[in-house]
Amino acid sequence: MTTLTTTVADSTTMLRRNLLHMVRYPGLTGFVVGIPVILLLLFVYVFGGTLGAGLPASEVGAAGSTGNAVHDYLAYVFPGILFIGIAGIASGASIGVAIDMTEGIVARFRSMAISRTAVLTGHVLGNAIQGVLVSVILVGVALVMGLRPTASPLAWIGIAAIVALVSLAVSWLGVALGVSAKSVEVSSNTPMVLVLLVFFGSGFVPTSTLPGWLQGFAEYQPFTTFIETVRALLFGADPGPNLWLALGWAVLLGAVGYVWARAMYVRKSVR
Repeated sequence: MTTLTTTVADSTTMLRRNLLHMVRYPGLTGFVVGIPVILLLLFVYVFGGTLGAGLPASEVGAAGSTGNAVHDYLAYVFPGILFIGIAGIASGASIGVAIDMTEGIVARFRSMAISRTAVLTGHVLGNAIQGVLVSVILVGVALVMGLRPTASPLAWIGIAAIVALVSLAVSWLGVALGVSAKSVEVSSNTPMVLVLLVFFGSGFVPTSTLPGWLQGFAEYQPFTTFIETVRALLFGADPGPNLWLALGWAVLLGAVGYVWARAMYVRKSVR
């Protein structure tokens, strides 16, 4: 078998292992899915009346005002909650790798004739699938709550592509943080930075309402571009430069995570 064929076969085996872990230990998956669903219900039904009434007309325009502040805020906040769910999968990836690194299973893998890349790739693909699953569930919940997107079939394909690409990028970053962590406890905390980026962007309020010193960062940081792209595509608007910024950020974050994870994995393998 060629090196590429071996890597693909080994990665598939590791992916199967991680999917089986998701089935046998559903607690973490339930947590990753449950948190964004709870946040969606909380922000729409508890805060939505006030926050929705305060949205500028220009921000409501993409979704089309319904005259109902709660429904308007649901349309606005949904992409932000969606990417909180996707950012949350980084914790699962980080914890999973850290457990493997600290409990000896990786040492056993190193003694076997398998691709080193496959161990990391299995975690990444498994968690990326989890990110897509979280997204599908959130869309279903939002539709039940009254979300009425006007996206065309092509726009839905674009949304799916962005979700999949960001899920892969976030998973690689999570794996890198897990490989780098000195303990499982540390690995569970560091990925929360990604979730915080949604709050320091346009996930819950327009960036124009933030303090002036924060607006520049909020407008161009990765998760704002992801959110604004999906928000526009959901309601038939042109995402403009945000689409290309989102693609660029996703590729950059994924590449940084991949190089970082590989480097740390090789470094710890030779100790």
